[in-house]
Amino acid sequence: MAKKGARDLALDVLNRVEEHKSYSNLELRNVLDRSDISSVDAGLVTELVYGTIQRKLTLDFVLSQFVGGKKVQTWVRNLLLLSLYQIRYLDRIPERAAVHEAVEIAKRRGHQGIASMVNGVLRNALRQPDVWDRVPKGDKAKQIAVTHSHPEWLVRQWVKLYGEEETKAICEANNRAPHTSVRVNTLKISKAELAAKLQEEGMDAKPSALSDQGILLMNGGHAAGTRWFKEGYCTLQDESSMLVASAVAPEPGMRVLDACAAPGGKTTHLAEVMGNRGEIIANDVHPHKRELITSTAKRLGISIIEPVVGDALDLPDKGLGTFDRILLDAPCTGFGVIRRKPDLKWNKSPEDVRSIAQLQYQLLVSLSAMVAPGGTLVYSTCTIEPMENQDMVRRFVDKHPEFVLDATLRDDLPEAVRDKADESGAFVQILPHHFDSDGFFIARLRRIG
Repeated sequence: MAKKGARDLALDVLNRVEEHKSYSNLELRNVLDRSDISSVDAGLVTELVYGTIQRKLTLDFVLSQFVGGKKVQTWVRNLLLLSLYQIRYLDRIPERAAVHEAVEIAKRRGHQGIASMVNGVLRNALRQPDVWDRVPKGDKAKQIAVTHSHPEWLVRQWVKLYGEEETKAICEANNRAPHTSVRVNTLKISKAELAAKLQEEGMDAKPSALSDQGILLMNGGHAAGTRWFKEGYCTLQDESSMLVASAVAPEPGMRVLDACAAPGGKTTHLAEVMGNRGEIIANDVHPHKRELITSTAKRLGISIIEPVVGDALDLPDKGLGTFDRILLDAPCTGFGVIRRKPDLKWNKSPEDVRSIAQLQYQLLVSLSAMVAPGGTLVYSTCTIEPMENQDMVRRFVDKHPEFVLDATLRDDLPEAVRDKADESGAFVQILPHHFDSDGFFIARLRRIG
């Protein structure tokens, strides 16, 4: 493993993902942990893996122009896709170098015949740059799917919901690399102070439009490696998910339940808003994630969080009493975070949307019994599917008259986000291209009986 270069390692990961039907982040970590390469090369491996998976449908279509219906071994196909990705999307890698490296890998892993085929395909691609502008036969949805590399069924669904232009914008945003963003720990430092200190250390830090506690690091960098992170002055969190604390709007001294809490980003944000005064029960179904919540709270200097382990559906039977605020950051299809997790779009189906919506509704019903009279229940997801979002909440309210949509949610959101709330004022749906942040949905319900 130690002697393999970045492209060889990236190919290993792509092969393992396909062979084991596993997640790229897990296979990537497994391969990188066993290799001895520089941080720069590790970054290249990561970009090659995620980029090739992200652009898979486009790359497949281009490759089909040169190999037709010929059967190609899995590793050879992945090598060609990986190389086409470099040729098209990585400006800093010379095209000839990408071809040469691919041919050398083909020689080592196969034989001269395979190397010649790889060389021929890639050189043909270089000679025909217009191949990237070709579109498949079919309607607009099919063309958007291939051009922007998203599953056709999902594109068709979005076109019905959002129209062609909005769908293209969603897909384009999903294919862009995410910004690094951090949330300021206001228990220790102000946003302006931390931004100034990060600027002094050469980071291009600018305030988030979405969150009063958010800072964007425009030139990337390893934020978790800074002393500001290690000493608890900030934590990594996407801008969109920072809105949840504004929606929950907890006050010092309240009892709060975060029903699906790991790894603790939103939980600790709630504690910061509460001035570390009150009580937060942070539940998660996975026992190994309890330590994540505990360590995050400790690093940030937060003492009011009590982590518990269990199925959120069972929480009403645990004698925890009622809460002033409950956050249900529900399990979902995750279609709002495709830019971070490209496997998601290829691994989900329409049936997944329906089955997870059933679980979400059960969670809403179960947890609603624990909301104190006059208290609020905030429901959030990182998806953009109405069946999991607006339709879900309306269905719940229709069958539970003791809850009403809380129209004051809009007023508690940052000004830049208010026009993304619907006419009720109780829902906000952020799409990935609105702010170049994660797609996210938030609804707030108030218990009146």
